[in-house]
Amino acid sequence: MTVTSPEFVAGLAADAEAAGISGFVAAAVIRHEGRFLFVRRNPDDYLGGLWEIPSGTVEDGESILDAVYRETAEETGLTISEITGYIGHFDYRNSRGGTTRQFNFSATVEKAEPVVLTEHDAYQWAPASELPEVTDAVRKLITI
Repeated sequence: MTVTSPEFVAGLAADAEAAGISGFVAAAVIRHEGRFLFVRRNPDDYLGGLWEIPSGTVEDGESILDAVYRETAEETGLTISEITGYIGHFDYRNSRGGTTRQFNFSATVEKAEPVVLTEHDAYQWAPASELPEVTDAVRKLITI
């Protein structure tokens, strides 16, 4: 079963729901020419100033994979050309005090530039050896 199959993605959601997790976030680990794309949260946002990978909430009626494509395009202006793998998930406490599960997929983009930010105040392409200030969970995704 491939990571892009509806059955695989439905299984991810079912496992999270069985664990009592109601908030889903879809994220893309985008690698281009040996560097990874990071975006920085606006200073006045929850976890402001933290660097992260493009990610966002899975909307009602939307699949996790559809959210990866949509959120990447909305946050960066980049178009994913291919989802190349599932890297795993991590759970975190969200701004409302609940638990959110972030599902992380490796992806390639059609073009790496221009990056057009709509929800973040900066971006950078960084090699795994020179990561910006990211959470330990994101660091583990990059160094797998």
